Amino acid sequence: MGTADAEVLLLVRTTSYRLDDFRAAAARRGIGLVIGTDRCPELAALWPEEAFGSIALDFRDLDDAVQVIVARAPSAIIPTDELTAVLAARACAALGLRGNPPASATIARSKARLRATLQAAGVPCPGPVHVFPVESDAEIVSRAVSYPCVLKPLALSGSRGVIRTDDPQAFVLAWARIARLLARPELADEDARSILVEPFVAGAEVALEGLLVSGELHPLAIFDKPDPLDGPYFEETIYVTPSRHPAALQLELVALVSRAAQAMGLVEGPVHAELRLGSHGPVVLEVAARSIGGLCARALRFGLGARTLEELVIDAALGRFAASPSLAGASGVLMIPTPRAGVLAAIDGLDEARAVPLIEDVVISTQIGELLVPLPEGASYLGFLFARHPARDATGAAAVEQALRDAGARLHFDVRRKL
Repeated sequence: MGTADAEVLLLVRTTSYRLDDFRAAAARRGIGLVIGTDRCPELAALWPEEAFGSIALDFRDLDDAVQVIVARAPSAIIPTDELTAVLAARACAALGLRGNPPASATIARSKARLRATLQAAGVPCPGPVHVFPVESDAEIVSRAVSYPCVLKPLALSGSRGVIRTDDPQAFVLAWARIARLLARPELADEDARSILVEPFVAGAEVALEGLLVSGELHPLAIFDKPDPLDGPYFEETIYVTPSRHPAALQLELVALVSRAAQAMGLVEGPVHAELRLGSHGPVVLEVAARSIGGLCARALRFGLGARTLEELVIDAALGRFAASPSLAGASGVLMIPTPRAGVLAAIDGLDEARAVPLIEDVVISTQIGELLVPLPEGASYLGFLFARHPARDATGAAAVEQALRDAGARLHFDVRRKL
């Protein structure tokens, strides 16, 4: 099948940030892109697929969704989150397309399965790990664990519901908070009824973005996270690449993520890994069978053509990824945190933030009048700031970080209890 005839199916939730960037990437690569979404079936029946370039899929019924995808018979399938990674793996297996084994994608989706798999393979990760039903007596559980520890819902991502506690009293309060979050109807699935508890690993965090091709990990970028992520909540802020950690440590990170992916059975497609640089060496926190979330991929450009991450992911899905391209300079993103709960009444300083040298773009993804919910209950950021420097070295990375901090300091959000 030639490029003009190739059709890639992108699996994406209607609430995702990723759709526009993948559409633009497909257009640049001359690839037909169809969108598989969890669009309301009733609305899907009223408006034809051609009106949206999408097909409606029931992400709550993966068996049915696989049948719909098989009938469509795309050339390749790309997921954008943990659930769609499982769906993509199942559909690829049914169609004989390149993809991950369904069992591997299932491991990546569940924090408990991931920890058990990595520990069995001897891959450093936080431990010992305990999983308790959400209905457990928090007072009893709080006396059975060591401190400091981190509580995590099994199936949520983006640090949602993740809380560090340092003593039994804080543990009980955190448990109740997570239980209330998991009681929401939209979070009802088998993993939403359990809470994972593991030791807190002190140290800097890093993230690795890569592509797996026939089981080989091609590292694309290592992001430093210069702000400490010590809790009690773990809201991301700044990502900067290239990493300023020693070259030997960066090679160790790549080798560790490669070992983790091999242990999980992941063989194809994007990988986003989160690691902590602990006192005894790096440990794996997460390995997701998808590319980086939010709009963060916009921080990355590769090679002389300044190709996007989405273009590389599409090429890999179609079997056209040859070798890891170099980063086109230093770059970074600031995920604008939600300062407090309330209604967004006004935003000041946008022009001033955009005027900061090296700032490439300021994207506000929240509307005036929108209700804001911070972590650990919230699931989104106010927006994203992007900076870029032509030097692909520590000097460029430091300049990018400072530009993001300067621009972020110029933004002011008026959040009120009521408008």
